[in-house]
Amino acid sequence: MPKADLTMREFEGVLHRLCEMLTDECRSRREYRKSAEFENRVRQVTQDLVAEYKLAVDFEPHPYAFPDIVLGKFGIEVKFTENDTWRSVANSVLESMRKTEVEHIYVVFGKMGGDPEVAWGRYEECVMHVRTSHVPRFEVEIPREGADPKESLFKKFGISYKDFCQLSIHQRMEHIRKYARSRLKKGERLWWLEDRPDQGHSLPIQARLYMGLDQEEKRRLRAEAALLCPQIVKTSRSKHKYDDVAMYLITYRGVLVSQARDLFSAGSVALRGSSKRGGNYVMRALLDIEDEMRKAAATLDSALFVEYWGADVPPGQRIKEWLRRADDFATTWKPSEVLFR
Repeated sequence: MPKADLTMREFEGVLHRLCEMLTDECRSRREYRKSAEFENRVRQVTQDLVAEYKLAVDFEPHPYAFPDIVLGKFGIEVKFTENDTWRSVANSVLESMRKTEVEHIYVVFGKMGGDPEVAWGRYEECVMHVRTSHVPRFEVEIPREGADPKESLFKKFGISYKDFCQLSIHQRMEHIRKYARSRLKKGERLWWLEDRPDQGHSLPIQARLYMGLDQEEKRRLRAEAALLCPQIVKTSRSKHKYDDVAMYLITYRGVLVSQARDLFSAGSVALRGSSKRGGNYVMRALLDIEDEMRKAAATLDSALFVEYWGADVPPGQRIKEWLRRADDFATTWKPSEVLFR
């Protein structure tokens, strides 16, 4: 008579036997060159091992379903590599295709490089990192016996994987952004800010050169960059004051500018309102794009102000806050006495 209610201990015993059998296969007579071939073999062996239980393996699941194999409340995510590594990119942090009935997820990892081996681990203990590609994705690594234990990503978050799964997309991304920012080096910025990868912006396939843009777009981009980066009002001797301007344009707008300082201090932009030379070129350049800066303050995504200002400022307060910050940065003039009067 078939058994029911497979326990966690019994399921982990199934995984242990599964990995032993597949390790013997790949070390002796069978080679796997494609992940799909290996994943299908995991299904076949798993089906044999759970034959005594009231469980059946689906051999034609949705291609994006997570995890790959569902057995009641248990799930197996299959990973495969031809390299000699136990680390691999996993599923999207959003887990939009997750099977909700699965309570316990495990990773079965086929490593074909070096000494071939197949091993398993608890998913929440295997997630070590978030790779911030177009869609932020988890990275998993199988813990190895004898190696120094690594802290899982969810321990770094200070939240269990089970509780993380209950969070909204917005709440999940708060954890992801905080973690990603903690790993940034000096001068680096996140290129993705949204709660969802399809919300807000996406970078073009090819970066555009600033010099090739029309005047209207140049003015709009200069205004956005100036608003987000009030430190441009510092003295000309200040180092790195234009770094964030360049980073914003390339990471968020996909626009490459060779000399960011020329956007605000060159005569071509400072002398538009008046051809008279001399004076504070940055101030004159900003006076010329005040209307565009007001529009940027009203329309730019709040996440940008969190990223560049460290605070979410309501649209109606952004110009006032910009002036306050600019006054703190400027030493030879006071922006609030000249701009947006």
